[in-house]
Amino acid sequence: MSDKFTGNFTQQQPIPEDAIEAAVRVMRHGRLHRYNVVAGEKSETALLEEEFARYVGAKYCLAVASGGYALAAALRALGVGVGDTVLTNAFTLAPVPGAIANVGAKPVFVETTQSLVMDLDDLRAKIASSGARVLMLSHMRGHLVDMDALMEICNAADVQVIEDCAHTMGAFWNDVPSGRHGVVGCYSTQTFKHMNSGEGGLLVTDDAEVMARATMLSGSYMLYDGHSAGAPAETFKDIRLDTPNCSGRMDNLRAAILRPQLRDLDTQVAAWNARYDAVENGLRNTPALQIVERPSGERMVGSSIQFLLPDFSQSQMRDVLKRCAVRGVELKWFGGDEPTGFTSRHNSWRYVDPQELPNTDRILAGLIDMRLPLTFSLDDCAQIARIIREEVGVVHQAG
Repeated sequence: MSDKFTGNFTQQQPIPEDAIEAAVRVMRHGRLHRYNVVAGEKSETALLEEEFARYVGAKYCLAVASGGYALAAALRALGVGVGDTVLTNAFTLAPVPGAIANVGAKPVFVETTQSLVMDLDDLRAKIASSGARVLMLSHMRGHLVDMDALMEICNAADVQVIEDCAHTMGAFWNDVPSGRHGVVGCYSTQTFKHMNSGEGGLLVTDDAEVMARATMLSGSYMLYDGHSAGAPAETFKDIRLDTPNCSGRMDNLRAAILRPQLRDLDTQVAAWNARYDAVENGLRNTPALQIVERPSGERMVGSSIQFLLPDFSQSQMRDVLKRCAVRGVELKWFGGDEPTGFTSRHNSWRYVDPQELPNTDRILAGLIDMRLPLTFSLDDCAQIARIIREEVGVVHQAG
């Protein structure tokens, strides 16, 4: 039990050479602003929007400054405002309740299941008790709830669904791309997501008015005709004058970096899933460790992996993290008393009214999370699983 992993859990793959060349071309001509084009030219950002809309099968796509901006723009485009209630996952990351707070609305959290997805029974109850008319559904850490069942519940209650697909770009539920069940799908291209532009986001919808509002919100001024994957010009007649400019555009440099990555996305998804399988297989049948089983309707993107240590105390959980860290394996725990790095939970967000979520708290108390960057080899993944298995075993045996 002395081997040590020497890889880096935050080191991404380099930007592909064709993406670097595309970025250099943009820098050479200097037209970085998405609306700065010469006659007859279509901007890199408009081309990215066309290509991403085609990839997910959406009518319209808008490229923006971040995934969090996309979420807030989606809420505003659906008419959510100050004092409104928005349902969302109890298990999510800070940008989701942050987007709700951004528009002055109030998050109401829905409980989490052992499968790390939204509890549909609690969703029914919270729809009835809250009166909310919008659900911001977070596909947290790439786990997809039964989207057919969720949409049946929401459609029956006239609840509009925004999908936060920051962790599910390239995933499907029953052959429908993630982000295409609800009214709006929002994606992130932040460094640790499935395409890397440092920061960035994409918003898709089939609703022309929603897209027109989001476009004006993003800061299009009266240049919305430069959106070749945007809403028809006639849709903007009143919206262009009624919608505030909350500038959050993507620029041509980031779009140029992203377009080649989109072409390679399916290949990258297969590579992530191979690494996920290698770790999962190495962890199976570890005493005290519970694998999160994936449903048959899901085609996932395994860019991170989660497992549960449901019977471990807080001191045992800390011991596992410490012992694995000594051997080079960086784990995150959602049950700690204080938020750490990117990891926080509902009772960390003091701008949200405190809510009782006993099932979620119980699950998060034993939840471990780990990134799987594509810079890891399959042998690396096998080694990581072996280290986790050994250290969990030591802590379990010590009682």
